[in-house]
Amino acid sequence: MVKIGEMEAKKTGKLLIRDYLAIEQENQQRYEYHDGAFFMMAGGSIQHGFLCGNVYGELRTSLKATEHCKAIPSDVKLYIKSENTFVYPDCMVICGEILVSEEEKNAITNPTLIIEVLSKTTSSYDRGDKFHLYRQIPSLREYVLIEQDKILVEVYEKKEDLWKISRYTDLKSRIVFHSIKTELPMQEIYRDVNFNK
Repeated sequence: MVKIGEMEAKKTGKLLIRDYLAIEQENQQRYEYHDGAFFMMAGGSIQHGFLCGNVYGELRTSLKATEHCKAIPSDVKLYIKSENTFVYPDCMVICGEILVSEEEKNAITNPTLIIEVLSKTTSSYDRGDKFHLYRQIPSLREYVLIEQDKILVEVYEKKEDLWKISRYTDLKSRIVFHSIKTELPMQEIYRDVNFNK
């Protein structure tokens, strides 16, 4: 077995997508799929759970006024066709029509914004290889990283072919998401998160 962050890679040779989907359904377990290899996803910490729930809840509330954009929680798959990859972001926002994969009707393909909550074991993956995968998605306009061990939110915004970064470290500030014309209070994102644990 090979471990990547909190995920374990199952060495099975090159697995077909239909076999990967069958394994997920049979085991009732979430796996990432990377062009023939699949990776079991471990559960997150309490802090991770609060942060994912908080950001999804705030986005859902903020976007209620518009029918154009919708927040999607972490149990929905994302398919990146150019990389033949299925992943589970911590939160996504889709604007406009929701497009799904031909290979899997429950996997979306066109997020506008993706959010990942970092942990010590997944931080380098989320910042590196996973961000590379996400940059292959034509619809993606913003990528957001939320630290769970300190107050820090980083927003990467696509400007033509470049990615501009904004960092937020003050609980009194509001995070600006230009792609969905929304602001969220940092204080609500970090509500109930205890850094002393």
